[in-house]
Amino acid sequence: MRNPKSKKNKFPRKRKRDLFADEANEIEILNSWIESGKPESGWNPLSADPLPANAPIGRTDEGAFSPYSGCKLFAQMPLSNRTKDGLSESNYTKMTDIQRASLPHSLCGRDILGAAKTGSGKTLAFVIPVLEKLYRERWGKEDGVGSIIITPTRELASQIFEVLNAVGKHHDFSSGLLIGGRKDVGTEKEHVNDLNILVCTPGRLLQHMDETPNFDCSQLQVLVLDEADRILDIGFKQALNAIISQLPKQRQTLLFSATQTKSVQDLARLSLKDPEYISVHEKSETATPSRLQQTAIIVPLEQKLDMLWSFIKANRKSNILVFLSTCKQVKFVFEAFKKLHPGIPLKCLHGRMKQDRRMAIYSQFCEQRSVLFSTDVASRGLDFNKAVDWVVQVDCPEDVASYIHRVGRTARYNSGGRSVLFLSLSEEQMLKKLQSAKIPLQFREVNTKRLRPVSSLLAAKLVEYPDLRYLAQRAFATYLKSIHKQKDKEIFDVMKLPIKAFAASLGLPMTPKIRFLNQKNKGKTTPIETSSQHVNDVVAPISEVPTEMAAGDEPVTEEEEAVESDLLSTKATQMDVGDHGDGNTAMPGTRILKNKKLKINQHRPWGTRKVFDEEGNALPPLAALADLKSGNGILQLDKVKERFRKLKEEKEEWDKEDKQQNKQRLREKKNKEKMKLKRAKEEESEAYQEEEEISGSDVEENVGRAAKRSKKYFGSDSDNGEKETKLKSNISTDAISLAEQEELALKLLSSMHS
Repeated sequence: MRNPKSKKNKFPRKRKRDLFADEANEIEILNSWIESGKPESGWNPLSADPLPANAPIGRTDEGAFSPYSGCKLFAQMPLSNRTKDGLSESNYTKMTDIQRASLPHSLCGRDILGAAKTGSGKTLAFVIPVLEKLYRERWGKEDGVGSIIITPTRELASQIFEVLNAVGKHHDFSSGLLIGGRKDVGTEKEHVNDLNILVCTPGRLLQHMDETPNFDCSQLQVLVLDEADRILDIGFKQALNAIISQLPKQRQTLLFSATQTKSVQDLARLSLKDPEYISVHEKSETATPSRLQQTAIIVPLEQKLDMLWSFIKANRKSNILVFLSTCKQVKFVFEAFKKLHPGIPLKCLHGRMKQDRRMAIYSQFCEQRSVLFSTDVASRGLDFNKAVDWVVQVDCPEDVASYIHRVGRTARYNSGGRSVLFLSLSEEQMLKKLQSAKIPLQFREVNTKRLRPVSSLLAAKLVEYPDLRYLAQRAFATYLKSIHKQKDKEIFDVMKLPIKAFAASLGLPMTPKIRFLNQKNKGKTTPIETSSQHVNDVVAPISEVPTEMAAGDEPVTEEEEAVESDLLSTKATQMDVGDHGDGNTAMPGTRILKNKKLKINQHRPWGTRKVFDEEGNALPPLAALADLKSGNGILQLDKVKERFRKLKEEKEEWDKEDKQQNKQRLREKKNKEKMKLKRAKEEESEAYQEEEEISGSDVEENVGRAAKRSKKYFGSDSDNGEKETKLKSNISTDAISLAEQEELALKLLSSMHS
């Protein structure tokens, strides 16, 4: 932003006119360049002949323009100087394949269906056309929303917003990030009408369309759907239909994803007009990045946590991204492994976390070596800045597309990466589907001798931490429910799972009861309860598979390679489904799988507190406070005092937070009681009014109600006829005795004579 008080930044009125004229002249040149080089529909620049050595870059003085065929640099494209400056300052000079193939079509206003491998630069392929379209239309703040970019996840939206600000920082457009999980909705509503470019998630955008006054998208120029196949999925169907109904049909639409949809029904919903389908890797030998080394292993369901624990211990010098099916599984595995001290920092990421926390964890994982447990919220579009060395899929992906997006978090751009997929015996058919989708998986076998069982350790932690046991129960239930809800029953069949063995592998003393399973089991045989067949050799270190190291990979030390060799076999086999070794079996050491209930031994020995160094080696309990350099192990009092001082300060901070939370809880409780009392009074008042209305109605409407004793009138000044009528209507002879009747008759006669 310019400082208005600076003399350097002050321009005379004539200079501003000159700038305006220069922009108009540049836009005229760009329009003529784009119109003269407009490619034919279906033309692919990647298949064109390369440019000659003396080909012009940009516009020459003679009026000639560089053709699209063979262009590899952004400087050779009809882009504004502002966009080119933003690209060069962000170190974007050479175009990727998807950018070379799509930009000639998108710059001339055509609808695009772009499909390319993960990490191939799809973000710039739609950010650049958005900026150029609004620039050539001379879009300003008063023109309102000119472009909307919709993504399925908040993290991906934040990432796109950063790229947009970096490339478009020399433009005068205003942009905004509209995502859920924030509390400043009111502030967004005040400024959203002044924004030109919106980067948002479907739910937040629909909320502003429904609630924000005067929110107008009628002049929309460009609509972008990133990860389009996910947004067009049934999970976003209702929200997307509501959004599309409020957008103009005369617009440019850009759809990008690693696994693009070709459904006629989906394309009709978006009102696409003759879209250009651009799949730069459709004829490629593999559907995943070429520098990605992929491995699949068969691991019984009840041994997946053992395998994961052993894998983490063997790769503590790598950044590992672990995918699990549900939020509860992520929470349980994170909390459980954190208490077991694997010797590497652990983090977790799932959709139930607050947005600020999610973004902080994402940033920390990009900067620090650690293990990140995540759901599929981190599987699409996120760029971890080449920080992911391993992608571990503990739970089977729901389809081939999910697998491609998961492994795409590593081996991005020109860097290398490795992935491993754990499949249980009932999920073997996924191997055939991945193989038919041109995914080069190397099948490996497990060496059970090198596994480090963790089930018994988890059982002890569940006894020590009751909250952890609750998480284990929820993880058990949500995993089975996720399998039950999967559409592909050929792969995901909950009736084929060893349910009791799986519960035991989580450390649970008893198998929790699952309601939908009990209903499903009525009149059927129970699921497989015996331990599944184990396989011989554990998956090999994938660093040993290729003889040549991918560019950008760090060399593996001899010590690290030896550790991995112990865990992972070097024997690679063909992907023959059904061949899993000699059938050696082993049962989890947590408990005996019987139907009768077992009592926990209360007299078993208790564990002692341990301290671990950075390598995961156990140290004496007070090693952190002792003088280890001298070798005598004597406690240092100054360290002890400093430690207790810090603990005291932490305790005081915790006390303040607890008191504040307690005040808030009491305040909320008091407000709830007030509201409850108020509602009770209102209900009582309404009931009283209803009773009054009923009591004043006709006699026929009160049949069956207890008759109230009527009032009696004597000595009235009204006429005798009226007195007789009142006495007759108000005296019931059935309700009084004979003596009372005679007394009343005498009074009546006396009143008549008077």
